[in-house]
Amino acid sequence: MPSNDARNLLQIAAPAVAVGVIAVAVSGVVAGGKGALGAAVGTVLAVLFMGIGLYVLQWTAKTLPQLFQAMGLMLYVAQLLLLLIFMALFKGTSLFNPKAFAFALLVATVVWMAAQARAHMKTKIFYVDPGSEKSGQPEKTGSTP
Repeated sequence: MPSNDARNLLQIAAPAVAVGVIAVAVSGVVAGGKGALGAAVGTVLAVLFMGIGLYVLQWTAKTLPQLFQAMGLMLYVAQLLLLLIFMALFKGTSLFNPKAFAFALLVATVVWMAAQARAHMKTKIFYVDPGSEKSGQPEKTGSTP
């Protein structure tokens, strides 16, 4: 992973993990051990899904740039649908508190998306590729007399 991608991942994942730790602590106090476990599972699931999505999006940007925007939209819809499916599947579980799970999953996902938007806005993107010039002489265009 290039250093710029790793830096973006750190800027995006750190706030989501921090909010997840807070959600685990709050859920542990409010709902006990099962609440803390539910919040931990929700946070891990959100960070995992969003991290895989970020990797796929960066791969698409490098290999198929013409599909980047469409892939981004499709990816976000697919991630939200998969998260909704997981929330529905674990709605009645007795392994952990489903409300703490859903709360942590939702909060970590929203924080991840906000951090990703912020990281994208702060990234310096070249408008002109500095390595694209072939020679120092300008090409002739138009008709010649």
